[in-house]
Amino acid sequence: MKKQDIFLMTVLYMIMFIFISCSEVDRPFLADNVNGQRDNSDNGEWLVPDDEVFDGGPGKDGIPAISNPEFTGPGEAQYLTDNDLVLGLVKDGVVRAYPHNILDRHEIVNDSFDDLVIAVIYCPLTGTGTGWNRRVMGSITTFGVSGLLYNSNVIPYDRETDSNWSQILLKAVNGPLKGTKAETFNLFETSWTTWKSMYPETLVLSENTGYKRNYKLSPYGDYKTNSAILFPVNNYDDRLYGKERVLGVLVDDKAKAYSFEKFGTSISLVHDTHNGKDLVIAGSQEKNFIVAFRRDARSGRTLQFNAVENSLPVIMQDNEGTLYDVFGQAVEGPGKGLHLRTVTQFMGYWFAWAAFYPEIEIY
Repeated sequence: MKKQDIFLMTVLYMIMFIFISCSEVDRPFLADNVNGQRDNSDNGEWLVPDDEVFDGGPGKDGIPAISNPEFTGPGEAQYLTDNDLVLGLVKDGVVRAYPHNILDRHEIVNDSFDDLVIAVIYCPLTGTGTGWNRRVMGSITTFGVSGLLYNSNVIPYDRETDSNWSQILLKAVNGPLKGTKAETFNLFETSWTTWKSMYPETLVLSENTGYKRNYKLSPYGDYKTNSAILFPVNNYDDRLYGKERVLGVLVDDKAKAYSFEKFGTSISLVHDTHNGKDLVIAGSQEKNFIVAFRRDARSGRTLQFNAVENSLPVIMQDNEGTLYDVFGQAVEGPGKGLHLRTVTQFMGYWFAWAAFYPEIEIY
């Protein structure tokens, strides 16, 4: 399909979607003007083409970020079904889940515990969830939703300097911090049933967000399962279906995608090399996750791995007898207590990865 045809289809879909009957609090977050043009009175020049930055409609903070999150036990999270997706984080014994259901309506959760200050940033239009350090240039900030989009992807802004950031580019693209890279924490995306079976003690984001929303109902209708893209993107790549969820891995800004079809229903591994780095990628269609780690240990050795079945959150064992969990933590064996070297990664729709990284490879 030609780019102009896709854009026309997108505009028609947006017009149709705006007229969907819904309550005031459940109105879809779509542009009020279907061409998405915005006023260019921003804070300085952009690192991305400013004529490709679109107004998503609700305005700055029109989609309200959560800055005082409350958490509850898994038994109280009645708004979740087993197949709903969550972003999971484990650190120093703290286990938290941030469900897409709530992130669909808020996009950003500013959280903190112990010495960690983190913004969980999720874009419903590109299906991308990332964890960012809120300590930026020596100051702790919170992030909000600017209401702007680039390549259909959320543009967060930091409230300390009012700089605009690209979520998928992982850097500030406008404002005083322009060019500054985000320090990221890898989150683990999987189904709610997989997450709570691995971590039954998990805390999960509460519906008590301070806003009246129906977290059982998506504000985007069937967007996750249809082929529509609601805003223009500057590169279309039909090697994969546009809305296919893939793990994207970044090594020095070079991207590679790993799809679920490369993994079985049980846990399976791929040993690969990307941009000069040796990687191991673990995945399972049934358990609904893909995750990647570097194979080069800090001692200089390159490790080999075998999958471990029926022991989640443990997923693999290295050739020296050490067992690792889904976060790369060594939990048993001679290397217990160590951690595999991480690589920047997150799940997202294929069309979004291809839009931001046109030279992306596919495993």
